[in-house]
Amino acid sequence: MFLSPVRLLLLLPLLAGCSLGPAYLRPASPSPAAYRETQPTGPVWPAADWWRGFHSPDLDRLIGDAQGTDPANPGSFDIQAAIARVRQADAQVRVSGSSLLPTVNATTQADWQRGSSTRSTVSSNGTVSSSRRAVESRQYSGQLSASYELDVWGRLRALRDAAQANALFSRYDQQTVALTTITSVATTWFTALAYQDRLAVARRNLNDAEQILAAIRARLDVGTASELDVAQQGALVAGLRAQIPALRSNVQTQINALGVLTGKLPEDIVAPPGTLNTLDLPEVTAGLPSDLLLRRPDVASAEADLVAANANIRAARANFYPQISLTASGGWQSTALNTLFNPGSLLTSAATSATQTIFDNGLKSAQYDQYQARYDELVADYRRAVVQAFTDVENALTQYRYATEQEALERDAVAVAQRASDIARAQVLAGTSDIVTALQAQSTLFNDLDNLTQVRLSRFQALVALYRALGGGWTTGATTIPAASLLQGVL
Repeated sequence: MFLSPVRLLLLLPLLAGCSLGPAYLRPASPSPAAYRETQPTGPVWPAADWWRGFHSPDLDRLIGDAQGTDPANPGSFDIQAAIARVRQADAQVRVSGSSLLPTVNATTQADWQRGSSTRSTVSSNGTVSSSRRAVESRQYSGQLSASYELDVWGRLRALRDAAQANALFSRYDQQTVALTTITSVATTWFTALAYQDRLAVARRNLNDAEQILAAIRARLDVGTASELDVAQQGALVAGLRAQIPALRSNVQTQINALGVLTGKLPEDIVAPPGTLNTLDLPEVTAGLPSDLLLRRPDVASAEADLVAANANIRAARANFYPQISLTASGGWQSTALNTLFNPGSLLTSAATSATQTIFDNGLKSAQYDQYQARYDELVADYRRAVVQAFTDVENALTQYRYATEQEALERDAVAVAQRASDIARAQVLAGTSDIVTALQAQSTLFNDLDNLTQVRLSRFQALVALYRALGGGWTTGATTIPAASLLQGVL
């Protein structure tokens, strides 16, 4: 039975309800009942501004610069690029959603032609004469045309769903980039402070070694020390002095790195001297492992990729079926402009068409297999992201626990080494100790002081890694789905 365009329009709500599936189901993934590693004490899950718990105004300012809170500075280049990708994805949602509504075009045209014609006449006496006259014609028309593809099999809706999932992916990716940038700023700043602490320790050690060297030289003058004693202590002083340029270089390198992270030139970075020893360590507790997946933007983006791939499979499956389109046009056409809109000048037309591919050399089948394989790949990526999320938390908890234990042990080692060095120094000044014993005591103390600074940095880095592993205070509820069009709820 032939269906007129009017009948097809009446059946549109029924036809548009078809869908070829498959419906998206979240892949099964492993989830531990509890973390193996002992957890620190603190609030459950990090706050959105977790870095403020370190009580470092300089860190707060640097992270604000990276986030672009200052109107004069747009912030991190990576965050700017991620925001631009969000806008691109939102535009693609509107592009895909536009296919669900009719396309209407208006056309106006005015034609004018001028020519000449020859007219021959025969007189009564049989003489033939010819005359030429100008011929002029005008044509005016105005027309509205509309075309609409009936989304019988859900192909257009699937493409719109894929675009929406990609828009969600871009938002989750933006949050991942922001979290990565913030933690990178924190880690870089703490590393710069650690180098400053190591530089302060090296200068203190150099000063102490120089004082002992002066005492040994005084003993040499009175004959109670040898040239070898002076040379040995002088070698220690020279070694300590040689460490200082490298440490100063490392401090400046870390400060320069903050420029890239905050979107500034290196000379615009204001980083006053500081120390890790005055900062707090805001501990945090990981909540239930089952809740972690709702707090990791990278896991959410991996699932958004899956949702988009599933929608592309539905679109590829619908592509096997006919595409049905409606077209209609109406307008006026007249030879005179003043009669263009008369009832007699009205022209209307309507048509339906169905297009079915008969032979495409396996193109559509190959496209469907490609989308299916892509989905299978993303399933593996999603499961890897889930396992990686739990692994990140376990690693951060392990690193923080053992860094905390190592710092406590290293402080004990420094205290013992400090006592031994003080005794050896006093004996050297009194002339009752062998210089070799003093050198060993000094070297042990200097190494333990430097190690303590590095271990404290490791503890800060492990805590920042834990905040990142826990999602940095982000939740899936903080991200909204972009609308495909104003009529999305109707369609």
